[in-house]
Amino acid sequence: MERRDFVSFCAGAGALAATPQALLAKVQAEPRFYSRARLTDETGRPVKVSELVVNKNYLFHYPYAGTPCFLLNLDHRTGQDVELKTADGTSYSWSGGVGPKRSIVAFSAICSHKLSFPTRQHSFISFRHDTVATAKRGDVIACCHEGSIYDPAEGGRVLNGPAPQPLAAILLEYDQKADGLTAVGTLGGETFNAFFEKYDIRLVLEYGGTGRAQRKITDTTPVTELDRFCKNQIRC
Repeated sequence: MERRDFVSFCAGAGALAATPQALLAKVQAEPRFYSRARLTDETGRPVKVSELVVNKNYLFHYPYAGTPCFLLNLDHRTGQDVELKTADGTSYSWSGGVGPKRSIVAFSAICSHKLSFPTRQHSFISFRHDTVATAKRGDVIACCHEGSIYDPAEGGRVLNGPAPQPLAAILLEYDQKADGLTAVGTLGGETFNAFFEKYDIRLVLEYGGTGRAQRKITDTTPVTELDRFCKNQIRC
């Protein structure tokens, strides 16, 4: 892959004290890398950034078959080197969007509060370009289950509501030559273990067998519009 724009992430600034607790905090703040998965359309053709509609909800699954993620092409450049914290107080730095305009972002679509997520039947969580009353602004990811609001242009930062931490960011590589995207890992507070535990029975029924939702994504992952994936989007 030539001339690609790789999203690099690092732990929060500051000297690291030579204690086991500080060393653990440093590990927790680093990116977690999974298998590389190229984003494709539903026919298997690699997604091109230039074809992503601005402010449209796109959905793909990563790093597991059962963990949904939002892919967004925002209509403006995102923040850069945004300092954030997980629920346990661990600091991390989100480098910002990728692509020619630095406007392409991806986040886990699992709300960090009650783990609400998009299903085939309904979704309480989605990106909203229009104004959300509780946020008094648009261009947010809103979870209407209990009112958590996140800012996708600032690393999934919590703007309002009970969410204890930002949405986990999905690390993307942008291939300038192919105009394509590859998911490579996550950054921030993951909720995957709690998600699988909470929705164990539902995921078994949806994916047709024990452990299938926990299958790691490799090679490729299809992207679809949320409107096509989900029958009913709950708006607040």
